Amino acid sequence: MTMWGGRFTEATLSEFRDFNDSLSFDYLLAQQDIAASRAWAKGLVQAGIINNNEAQQLDQGLADLAAALKLDPRLPLQSQEEDIHSWVESQLTAKLGSVAKKLHTGRSRNDLVATDLRLWTRLQAGSVRQSLLAAIAALLEFAQQAEQAVMPGFTHLQRAQPVLVAHWALAYVEMFKRDLGRLDDALVRMDSCPLGCGALAGTGIAIDRLVLAKELGFANAALNSLDAVSDRDYLVELSAAASLCMTHLSRLSEDVIFFCSGEAGFFKLGDAISSGSSLMPQKKNPDVFELLRGKTGRVLGHLVAILHVLKGLPLAYNKDMQEDKQGFFDLMHSWQQSLMVLATVLPHLTVNREQCRKAAELGYSNATDLADYLVSKGMPFRDAHECAGELVLVASRQQQPLEALSLDQMQQVSLLISADVYPALTLEAGMARRCALAGTAPVKVMQALSDAKSWFTKLI
Repeated sequence: MTMWGGRFTEATLSEFRDFNDSLSFDYLLAQQDIAASRAWAKGLVQAGIINNNEAQQLDQGLADLAAALKLDPRLPLQSQEEDIHSWVESQLTAKLGSVAKKLHTGRSRNDLVATDLRLWTRLQAGSVRQSLLAAIAALLEFAQQAEQAVMPGFTHLQRAQPVLVAHWALAYVEMFKRDLGRLDDALVRMDSCPLGCGALAGTGIAIDRLVLAKELGFANAALNSLDAVSDRDYLVELSAAASLCMTHLSRLSEDVIFFCSGEAGFFKLGDAISSGSSLMPQKKNPDVFELLRGKTGRVLGHLVAILHVLKGLPLAYNKDMQEDKQGFFDLMHSWQQSLMVLATVLPHLTVNREQCRKAAELGYSNATDLADYLVSKGMPFRDAHECAGELVLVASRQQQPLEALSLDQMQQVSLLISADVYPALTLEAGMARRCALAGTAPVKVMQALSDAKSWFTKLI
């Protein structure tokens, strides 16, 4: 059945129904539609529209329907109803008769779907949040296991300066901490109940919308009916938060893919998270990280899609808004799944300490330390930078590291250099020198790891 047939004399075309109907995807909102309807039935009693007996019938009928959906969430797909709201009403009508027809008094599918979608989003965001926390926990554990392992840091994908592997992992912890803040912030702004705002102008019955909002677990009730039924800002905010979080996931995945390559060899993939080749027996592929990287584009696309749906819409509700769901449902699923996959696979990633250290010692990554050494001897940094560059050129021509140059060779560039330069050029000395806040000095990284673990423990 439809909820709007009285004004029409002709049957709708099947082609139109196929294009118009939304039950094939909004059935996912069934439990939320039932929850909103149970709360609405209580409000109708308070407004004097139905009596207590009718309210009890409606509540029991809705509770039975919720129980049936728990056993078979795809139950609505066995019908030909237009949408989930029509399905719930038709099921109640078949069971309760005329009393079920009173349930929709004073409300619209516009405020109902806006409420259902917020309830669903809040539930799914909770799952995403738990998966994000699991990903952070896995990164913290990875950093802990890495201990003092050193690896090359990169700029422009060229070896730059040595860093601790733990420092690398904690960089992504910082990103995910910001993602967590954006998620929580978006949830605060969506914590407003649209139910009771009608189609656009508000309900025509004396219902207490503040009580209704509290009944559904919202912090407050929407203050403007036009805005309430057409607001999808929270979808955009969460889609943007998801897009940025997935971008962080993609960057991490790109790092891991490179670090696991034969050219780098810094990390090793466990067999449990690797794939092989149907042709080349030797292959061990990082498919899971490539998929994480690939799913990012999918999520970004959904953000762009919802923005395009909303960009030209006049107030208040428009059928375009039916296009808000399929992409968003997929986005939330992809976001949650990707984070949980990361949390699951990180324990199967190990650090090749020997190869990491060997790579960190290459590429003249201690050239800045040489410049800093000259600064400590009183030379202006710009001159020190020039001298260090000259010595890199000398060493590269001889295909030797800086520390392999003789003192005589170094002193041909600057007489400020003495034998104490060699201890200053070691990996340990270079990293220890980066001891300002946020630096990769081991003492600072271990403190940062401790602080991050304390923050995480308080959070959970």
